[in-house]
Amino acid sequence: MTLHGILPYIQIVLSVLLVACVLLQQTGASMGGAFGGDNFSAAYHTRRGTEKYLFYTTIIVGFLFALSAFVALVIQ
Repeated sequence: MTLHGILPYIQIVLSVLLVACVLLQQTGASMGGAFGGDNFSAAYHTRRGTEKYLFYTTIIVGFLFALSAFVALVIQ
């Protein structure tokens, strides 16, 4: 198989991984913060352990997905 034939499968796998990584992340902000309420305790949060690993994984998978979309655009 050529890159043109396998690239859609790579993009499907990356998109599923990206959605899973985003959905697994926890948010510290409450609903009041979304509507203008003060929630200063959620503004300053340090990521540690698994949360930090998941955050960096999300960034890497997002970059790889964008790169694969750009490659699909170029080889088309």
